[in-house]
Amino acid sequence: MKMFVKGAMIAGIMTLGACNSSESERAADNVEDVADNKADALEAAADNAATETQADALENQADAIEATAENKADAIEANGM
Repeated sequence: MKMFVKGAMIAGIMTLGACNSSESERAADNVEDVADNKADALEAAADNAATETQADALENQADAIEATAENKADAIEANGM
C-alpha cells in the first residue's frame, strides 16, 4: 500500500510539473525525445556493426542527430514556437 501511495504522489507531482511547462518547452522536449530514440537505435546498430568503421559511422550519425535536435530544441524554446 505504501508503494501505491508513493507512486500516486510521484505521478501527481510529475503531472503538476508538466502543467507548468510552456507549449514551446513541451515541443522542444518532444524534439529531443524523438532524436534520442533515433540516436539510441543507431548506437544499438553500432554495437552490432560488422566492422569498427561501420560502428564509428553509426555513432557519428547518432551524435549528429542529437546535436541537431538540441539546436532545434533551443531554437524552439528561444522563439516560443
